[in-house]
Amino acid sequence: MTESITTLQFPHLQQQGVVHGCFNRHGGKSTGPWSTLNISCTCGDEPLHVEQNKQCLADTLALDRLMTLQQVHGEEIIHIDNHSPPNQQGDAMLTNSPGVGLLIQQADCQAVMLYDPHGPAVANIHVGWRGNVSHIIGKTIKSMTLAFGSKPHQLLAAISPSLGPCCAQFINHQQEFPAAFLPFQVQPLYFDLWQISQKQLEQAGVQAGNIALAQVCTCCDENYFSYRRQKTTGRCATVIGLCHA
Repeated sequence: MTESITTLQFPHLQQQGVVHGCFNRHGGKSTGPWSTLNISCTCGDEPLHVEQNKQCLADTLALDRLMTLQQVHGEEIIHIDNHSPPNQQGDAMLTNSPGVGLLIQQADCQAVMLYDPHGPAVANIHVGWRGNVSHIIGKTIKSMTLAFGSKPHQLLAAISPSLGPCCAQFINHQQEFPAAFLPFQVQPLYFDLWQISQKQLEQAGVQAGNIALAQVCTCCDENYFSYRRQKTTGRCATVIGLCHA
């Protein structure tokens, strides 16, 4: 029996001119630990299956192409247009080109989507804990301001399914996290990374009422790939893009 593709969507991003979706692990072609909607070629899956899965996502959202990155938990922000080469190294993308989907690969990390309805323009950010430490969210918002004239208070933001405070254990947090993260420690060694990202969005100028959180823990919910739960596993996709006029 073929699984269907379903997406988690955020009401405030369901607007004319933009498409988005947080995809779970179901509805693709992959088998084994990558079953079934894996979108990464770097975790052991068959490249043909990965390409078929990506095409399914593009078709689902009616996008011309999907752009991915070689995600490295760094700070590089890539400006994407219709002529950009695929798989550049970086951890955030932004574009004002219609028909181009920005795809972040995940197996516990957050994808933080941004939409500027006045640009229009979109961005998608790979935010692991290292991304929180390096403030890649604020840096991406600054890049949108410089590239497109985006005003932070007009941006709409959404945080995808990702590692929840129930499972985000960091035994070396004293060496890894700044002191500013301590108020987000929900119990000894466990941190609420969702709230850290929300705070960083607000610090960058996004209005609290314009931020939505999926509040789905990928480690708990077996509908999603989770590196913490499985180690050998696939990657889910979160995609945002502008529609053609």
